[in-house]
Amino acid sequence: MSATTEKSAPTAPRDGYALRDRRTRLSRGVTYALLSLGLLITTAPFLWMGLSAFKTPQDLSASPPVWIPTEWTSANFSKLFDLLDVRLYFFNSVLVALFVTLCNLLFCSMLGYALAKLNFAGKKVIFGVVMAALMVPGNLMLMPKFVMMSKMHLIDTYAALVLPFAAGAFGVFLMRQFMSAVPDELLEAARVDGAREWYIFWRIVIPQVKPALATLSIFVFLGSWNNFLWPLVATNDPEKYTLPVALATFATDPTKANGSNGVLMAGAFLVVLPVLAVFIVLQRYFTQSIATAGLK
Repeated sequence: MSATTEKSAPTAPRDGYALRDRRTRLSRGVTYALLSLGLLITTAPFLWMGLSAFKTPQDLSASPPVWIPTEWTSANFSKLFDLLDVRLYFFNSVLVALFVTLCNLLFCSMLGYALAKLNFAGKKVIFGVVMAALMVPGNLMLMPKFVMMSKMHLIDTYAALVLPFAAGAFGVFLMRQFMSAVPDELLEAARVDGAREWYIFWRIVIPQVKPALATLSIFVFLGSWNNFLWPLVATNDPEKYTLPVALATFATDPTKANGSNGVLMAGAFLVVLPVLAVFIVLQRYFTQSIATAGLK
């Protein structure tokens, strides 16, 4: 009896390892299933929009709905370009989004550097104002921005679409947090060698915070590209409309859209495409910034 017990005893740890391994695989499988379900729910509307842009009217009105077009067509895009000056509105959106993004990268990084690495009177007060600005809803500032642009005679200009968003509190806070992690000893060594602050900022600090700049670029470009309310308020001239505003007015104009879902889906597809392109190009830096933030 004792000999049998002694031989079977060593198998107990193996059974424990096997049980833990099965639990781990089961937990991993459930996690992957839930994540896949969440991904499907999130991407389903975008897939439907993208596929519908290439569907014929028969597929769009089919019941039950048809996911994959039975006949791929670009007629919706051709009709959209015929009824709407897409090139002009696309140019307006790209111009405004690029200038807003570049201004934020410059001004937010400069102020973030000053708050993180320089000592001056009122530094804590300015940082407190930045933190307070994060708590103010954006729509609350709509009327003050409009009054300011109106008094500066900038309504119906590209400047009115760019200047109110040239710098943001979130961007300043983000850059300040990342620049705080740059070693002070590195900057002091550069100052001892005779480097000026502008040189230190451009040649030493900026290369250290490229992931943060990429992250800020994604958020700012996305926000500017999708901005609808402010361009609608700040522009009366259709020549200055951005693409979201132009598509919204087009969709509500019965003489143009006339209930054509395929044309509207083609327009929505054009709005989403640049955002996806920007994210794909900068996603490596975005992921790197998240990993770096987790190590701080």
